[in-house]
Amino acid sequence: MLPPVPRPEDYHVSPTTGFLPSELPLHCLPDPVYDRWERIINNFQSLLLSKRLRTVIDKLPIIPATHLYNEPEWRRAYSILAFMAHGYIWGGEKPAERLPPSITYPLLQVSDHLEIPPLATYAGLVLWNYKPIFLSDALILDNVATLVTFTGSLDEQWFYLVSVAIEAKGGSAVPLMLEAIQAARNGDAATVTDRLRAMAETLDELGSLLLRMYENCDPHVFYHRIRPYLAGSKNMKDAGLPHGVYYDDGSRNSSWRQYGGGSNAQSSLLQLFDIVLGVEHRPTGSKGGETSESEAEPGVLPKPRHSFIHEMRQYMPGPHRRFLQAVESVANIRDFVENNRRDRNLTIAYDACLAMLRALRDKHIQIVSRYIVVKSREARSASRSRDSHGTDDVPARGRGIASISYKDNGADGKPKKKVRGTGGTALIPFLKQARDETGEPAIDAWARKVLTGGRRSAADHEVAAESMRFGAEELDAEESTIVGLAGSWSMETEGGGLCSY
Repeated sequence: MLPPVPRPEDYHVSPTTGFLPSELPLHCLPDPVYDRWERIINNFQSLLLSKRLRTVIDKLPIIPATHLYNEPEWRRAYSILAFMAHGYIWGGEKPAERLPPSITYPLLQVSDHLEIPPLATYAGLVLWNYKPIFLSDALILDNVATLVTFTGSLDEQWFYLVSVAIEAKGGSAVPLMLEAIQAARNGDAATVTDRLRAMAETLDELGSLLLRMYENCDPHVFYHRIRPYLAGSKNMKDAGLPHGVYYDDGSRNSSWRQYGGGSNAQSSLLQLFDIVLGVEHRPTGSKGGETSESEAEPGVLPKPRHSFIHEMRQYMPGPHRRFLQAVESVANIRDFVENNRRDRNLTIAYDACLAMLRALRDKHIQIVSRYIVVKSREARSASRSRDSHGTDDVPARGRGIASISYKDNGADGKPKKKVRGTGGTALIPFLKQARDETGEPAIDAWARKVLTGGRRSAADHEVAAESMRFGAEELDAEESTIVGLAGSWSMETEGGGLCSY
């Protein structure tokens, strides 16, 4: 017997706003016992600018999460504790390797309750960190504001809010996807076609929203001022965290931990589209149909091969992660369309969804190129220019971690190969492969050829142009760095990630 099509409400997913909470995020924790946390957040940017945040947090008593009584309160606590944790780690001239018990103890409690890692994830930065400007108006990009930021800048607010708007707009597609799955079970091709057309229109609108990033988020401000605060503790040896971060909860259970930083790959929305449409992602560099030696041996189970995108599910709230798993168990659209490929309206609607999803990823490649890869190469060029003029030993002041230059030289004194991002994944090749994999399930042969890289896109041309501008440093070279919002970036290249879908 087939499992039932999941109900979004059972997984803290709204049929109207999707993975944004059905109840608006709290502006403040109601119990006065948490006033000390709220006072820090109310003066957060000032404490970071004055380099006094660590001193204030060190003097905090341990306040347990025993006075949080509902999900909005748990989410608010998680979000502000995560901001304080990252501010504590990255808000000085050098990163702090240890999180004190005043942050660690309640953060671990809250994270366990929400089933999410204890750091600033996409959920804490985006999903639970916004408010509408006018309550009576819709949740659109021009009617939302952030609750907490590191810098207080318009650029940082806009960076988060574009994702909030995408989540809000994409939320309306969640019931459409589930209705399409149920209709496919019922053999109702007309309803499946109708829902696929609506999904394609939504994906097109999401692409338009993503391009609004350029309106108010400057690449230079993002790369040099915002990104460093978003870094995780994984692969951060050259940044001063060789062991990660020591989560000191005041007990014998304290331990070193390593996590990737926040990433839009931690959004459940895009993964849901992939699941429903039957898009599969592989580790970077592997091709469809590849088999390992163990897979070829009879009686030997193949080793599981999970891509970076699948790994990012561990950074999602537990209920959202389980919702994706539940939808995976009932996803049937690709097979249904394949079995009814003579229905041209159906196949065109399905291929249109893939085309719009691929176009969204193509726009994302352009943003990552401009906000991360190009800025990284510019920073390296500036560093080399300083070196050539003999000014490398002059310390930069007043910029904290963002101003520190890191080098990783081998025994011969020559720079080592660039450090890989999360899971050894190179940034531009990863994004291009994820984009081209989106078109692989296409039904029409011509559509499949176009959607899997048969024609160079605008993003491909832009990356090629930037490669020429930087000479031999190919932007999509095999050694290219970094996956993640800023969480697994190479300090040797001063790199960072943006939103790795």
